[in-house]
Amino acid sequence: MYGTIFNLDVKDGCEQDLIDTFNKVENPPGAVAFYLMKPDDGSDLIAVAVFESKEAYVKNANSPEQHQSFLQIMEHLENEPTWTDGTYVISEIY
Repeated sequence: MYGTIFNLDVKDGCEQDLIDTFNKVENPPGAVAFYLMKPDDGSDLIAVAVFESKEAYVKNANSPEQHQSFLQIMEHLENEPTWTDGTYVISEIY
């Protein structure tokens, strides 16, 4: 599996709008999971996206649909997310 972990610097007063935007985005082909975390320390939101393969991830990242979703998400952010892409070496669901 492959994916990204990213931090989201949300504009003041826009957190629920951002969550609503994420809830409207359709799952792209090859997507396995998506998580959005609100850290206890009040820092930026953290998101995790998991895809079945790097190819599926890259295909989604380069799709016009993902670009439109990204533009909608950016309306609620102070700046672009910081991304960490890579291969998940352990995956367990309890």
